[in-house]
Amino acid sequence: MELEDEIFNDGLPKAYYKQNDNGQYVLETDAPWAEKVSCALIIAGNRARLEEIRKAVLAGQQSPLCYYMEMRQMEPGMLAKAAGIVVFRVRRHLRPEIFAKLKPSVLYRYTKALRVTMEELKTVPNN
Repeated sequence: MELEDEIFNDGLPKAYYKQNDNGQYVLETDAPWAEKVSCALIIAGNRARLEEIRKAVLAGQQSPLCYYMEMRQMEPGMLAKAAGIVVFRVRRHLRPEIFAKLKPSVLYRYTKALRVTMEELKTVPNN
């Protein structure tokens, strides 16, 4: 699987218009090289940021909520809307000491919004 397949259309190829030798526009599934390079850079940057957050969670500096929010590429406002929780509370829940005290009902809202299990939400991958 190519790198851009990871972020576009669940692995299905994107279509591009290109002129053929007769000047007619035809569909092409091979991405232009510039898009391939820019997608690879974006993916690498996202993975590096996610790894930084994972390490911060393991060090006790961030809550696991921060990791999963970044994994889904969400901002606190987006997550607040998806979970039905006020934005300032979502920001507070990014602190590990606050997150550790959350009621199961609040955690459940986050699991639905982030599409993770309760067990996943409480920790991050070790590798």
